[in-house]
Amino acid sequence: MSSGNANNPQRQARDLRFFLTVPHPCSYLAGREATTLFLDPQETVASDVYDALTLLGFRRSGSNLYRPHCEACNACTSVRIPVEEFVPSRTQRKLINRNRDLTLQVRPTEFDEQHYALYARYIHARHADGDMFPPSREQYRTFLTQSHPFANLLEFRLGTQLMAVAATDLLGHGLSAIYTFFDPDPIFERRSLGSFAILRQIELASERQLPHVYLGYWIRACQKMRYKQDYQPLEYLNGGRWQRMVPATALR
Repeated sequence: MSSGNANNPQRQARDLRFFLTVPHPCSYLAGREATTLFLDPQETVASDVYDALTLLGFRRSGSNLYRPHCEACNACTSVRIPVEEFVPSRTQRKLINRNRDLTLQVRPTEFDEQHYALYARYIHARHADGDMFPPSREQYRTFLTQSHPFANLLEFRLGTQLMAVAATDLLGHGLSAIYTFFDPDPIFERRSLGSFAILRQIELASERQLPHVYLGYWIRACQKMRYKQDYQPLEYLNGGRWQRMVPATALR
């Protein structure tokens, strides 16, 4: 995708067709309804289309590109890390050193029984109250093993033991962190494997000279999303423009 097109995502999306879902319970804020705007499933999710829509705040889930479109709420904010300016904190440097014994392999998005077993354990241990419970092979296939040229699975191992898998997409202007699941055993809690997966994606983006890592949506009132504020500096999408988030403002 050329830099000219990247700077004009509206032009890339002009002729695409979108649909709105009916209002449904919000997954993040109790007592609220949400509406989602999504790309027509008949549209081909080509890399240039995906690049352009990401700049407009869209995310990928399986084969769907979507964005919150709630009439009375704008709590969901798209955020990204500017890779060149990111400096790990003291805690993050310790975390990187703590996980130096893990190996990383980039894998295609093919179904792997060992990956699924780890995913199922993770959902049961960490998200038994969420939308993805109970896990199933079909749900996992639909969510994380759709075949796209830009989609990858980052596999983290301790020796031969599978520790974590991070689904990440390669964009023309960055990496998009889709989803990470990891070994929920308490003995590995100090490794903070979810946070480490983000730090490694920042490193990979830097190695590929990609300017951003996209973290999806951040909601100020959602405790589960507070971790995204740990990666500074952080940029957010506001009125179609990416702006620097002031940490003090984010914490209020």
